[in-house]
Amino acid sequence: MSTTLAKPQTVQHKWFLIDATDQVVGRLAVTIANILRGKHKVIYTPHCDTGDFVIVVNAEKVQFTGKKWEQKEYQDYSHYPGGLKITPAKEMLARKPAEILRRAVKRMMPRGPLAYKQLAKLKIYVGNRHPHQAQQPEELKLTKD
Repeated sequence: MSTTLAKPQTVQHKWFLIDATDQVVGRLAVTIANILRGKHKVIYTPHCDTGDFVIVVNAEKVQFTGKKWEQKEYQDYSHYPGGLKITPAKEMLARKPAEILRRAVKRMMPRGPLAYKQLAKLKIYVGNRHPHQAQQPEELKLTKD
């Protein structure tokens, strides 16, 4: 019995549409990261990009469990002395709602050039409109846990 490895030229990339309304951020991010990496496919190969494109709409309607809206903070550092900026989750939702989900997915991906390429296939939009109708995305129904 031999193992077949996927080749970049033979992989077919599909497009999936996910509605983030009332979805828990961490659980949604796991699903998205697995689709971006291609772990949902039989032909998954760790060193090859077998993942699919993911379009997320209604990013401003995601949820956190517990008291994370009050307690969770996002840190950015400019690499200058005193350059640490701390943004609470509520403020991040008001300013850049798509960034909450993007950071959660990014931190669930491995570090390296392949993962950065896979992360570029993630398209997050505020509201329920997106400019990818031509790709005919397949809607992915997620159950709310």
